[in-house]
Amino acid sequence: MKINFDNPLHVYFIGIGGANMSSLASIIMDKGFKVSGSDAVKSANTERIVKEGASVYYGQTEPHVTDDVDLVVYNAAIKEDNPDRVAAVSKNILCVTRAVFLGELMRNYGTPVGISGTHGKTSTTNMISEILLAADLDPTLSLGGVLPSINSTARDGGRDYFVFEACEYTNSFLSFYPRIEVILNIEEDHLDFFKDLADIRNSFRLFVERMPDDGTLVINNEIDNISEIVGSFKGRVITYGLDSSADYYATDITFSETGHPSFTCHEKETGKEFPVSLALTGIHNVANSLAAIAVARHVGLETDNISSALSRASGAKRRFEYRGEVNGVRVIDDFAHHPTEIQATIKAARNLSHRELWVAFQPHTYTRTKAFLNEFAKALSMADHVVLADVYEAREKDEYGCNTSNLYELMKKNGTDVNYFHDFKEIEKFLLANCTKGDLLITMGAGNIVNIADSITAE
Repeated sequence: MKINFDNPLHVYFIGIGGANMSSLASIIMDKGFKVSGSDAVKSANTERIVKEGASVYYGQTEPHVTDDVDLVVYNAAIKEDNPDRVAAVSKNILCVTRAVFLGELMRNYGTPVGISGTHGKTSTTNMISEILLAADLDPTLSLGGVLPSINSTARDGGRDYFVFEACEYTNSFLSFYPRIEVILNIEEDHLDFFKDLADIRNSFRLFVERMPDDGTLVINNEIDNISEIVGSFKGRVITYGLDSSADYYATDITFSETGHPSFTCHEKETGKEFPVSLALTGIHNVANSLAAIAVARHVGLETDNISSALSRASGAKRRFEYRGEVNGVRVIDDFAHHPTEIQATIKAARNLSHRELWVAFQPHTYTRTKAFLNEFAKALSMADHVVLADVYEAREKDEYGCNTSNLYELMKKNGTDVNYFHDFKEIEKFLLANCTKGDLLITMGAGNIVNIADSITAE
């Protein structure tokens, strides 16, 4: 299969409403491709791409693949018995994963830039995107979250830069062809697919090997044994981090009353030092911004322009996003669903002025809850009060012997002030009754717990 912009196809997306799938649909429609697809329910993403010209079918219980479809694209959650996949196979229509499609798509661009890592991909991808947009480099973007400045997960730009998130789950990123790679961090996650951390590290090493010899790797120097990840890669390696051993590092880090960091960025190769102030919160985004700065400097951008863009680059939707206020309680929503992300979000929240910190947390998948049960308990205990919701099942069923009740019992045993409700309405009722003026509330998780934030701020 080859995606050629000079030969537009009719592409059918199964699960077209997903952030990544809908962004790819938008990009190819702008290139003259015909797009159709299906999804379980109507969403903001499906409504957007329908307005852009796609045909979308809802329900996914009946096949909608027509004879004129040239290619079917599906995501990891779509099984072989999906009616659209069955219909495509019966019609001898080629079916490929989203990752394979994205990999072939990026071959049409001069400099594909892939941002990978266990955490921080969306925030860093957005920062790099904002910098390139501010520099009028006309990047094409495929994002994991909505970029506020364009109010979309996708942008059809020129043929030079293609910026995308490179997710390791199911080894998706091993289908990609980047010329610039960013590796933010490597930790245990997605243990329903990977065997252990060594298995994950091996996948990141293989990801690096996919670059050409004149490619560039930007990597966090806090990752253990970087040389193992770099392997036999012959291209340029640029490190970043929070200490002076890195090629790009930060000093003089301070936080405003609203939790936004400022720092001095040091570029070791040239000896340049320049100030940076972020519109994002948290020490973790200082590190993420250094990765973005390294990419921007590598493609030749000036430090003043980079600093200016970063000062305006706000977070993606559901990344420490202010949702409103109720009874004097500020409400933040965050996508954090891994213990490391939870710690980073709570640390960022501690830099904001508040009375007490509440976290309403919805675990994401049973396998992740089981694998990190103790780590979740420890990370969440950094908050003053925790309210737990049932596990967001996503692609799984409750058959792993571990769910929210296990997390609740462990946290209660450890002395954390924790409550657990099965129903969102009960959680809302409890929060409204117990949060006090001056408190800070974070709804947290990769599922639909954001609905609680929106519901109580609408009261």
